[in-house]
Amino acid sequence: MRTQDEAHFREFVEGRRGALLRTAYLLCGDRDDAEDLTQATLIKVYTAWGRVSEVDNPDGYVRRILVNTHHSRVRRRRVSQFLTDRLPDRAGLDSTAALAGRSVLMAALARLPTEQRTVVVLRYWEDRSDAEVAHILGKPLGTVRSRAARGLARLREDPNMADLITRRPAPAQRTTEARS
Repeated sequence: MRTQDEAHFREFVEGRRGALLRTAYLLCGDRDDAEDLTQATLIKVYTAWGRVSEVDNPDGYVRRILVNTHHSRVRRRRVSQFLTDRLPDRAGLDSTAALAGRSVLMAALARLPTEQRTVVVLRYWEDRSDAEVAHILGKPLGTVRSRAARGLARLREDPNMADLITRRPAPAQRTTEARS
C-alpha cells in the first residue's frame, strides 16, 4: 500500500473504529468477540483498501464487511452462544436503572436469531434507514422490513422487556351498559 493510501486508511480507522466496535458488540454480545470481529473486519478492509476507498459510501461497505464477517463466524461455530447479562465496566456516569435496562435489552437481543438481531441493531440502534440496511446486508427491502418487524415483535413479547416498554393505555371500550 502506498504511503498516501496508508494515511487515508489510518484516518478512516481512527474516525470509525469506535462505531464499528459498538456495532460489533451489539452483534456479538461479548466485548472480546466484538474486538476480534472489529479487528478481522479492519484487516479485510486494509487488504481491499483500494476498492473500499473508491466506493461512494465506504462506511456502508465496511459495515457490510463487518456483518458478513460476523455471519461467517456464527456459521462456523454452529454452537449456541450463552451471553451474559452483565455489561463490561464503562467510564463515566451512568445510572443503575440505565445499566439494568441495557442488560435486559442485551439479553433479549441475544435471544433473537442472528438475522433478526443484525437488522434490529443496524436499523434501530444505529438509526439506519431500511434501504441502508438492505444495501449493507445485500437483502431485498421487504426482507429487511419483515425481519425488523419480527425482531421487534419478539422483543416486545419478551417477558423481561415488560419494564422497559412503555405501553399506551388501551382506548376506553364502550359497554352495552354505558349506552343505555
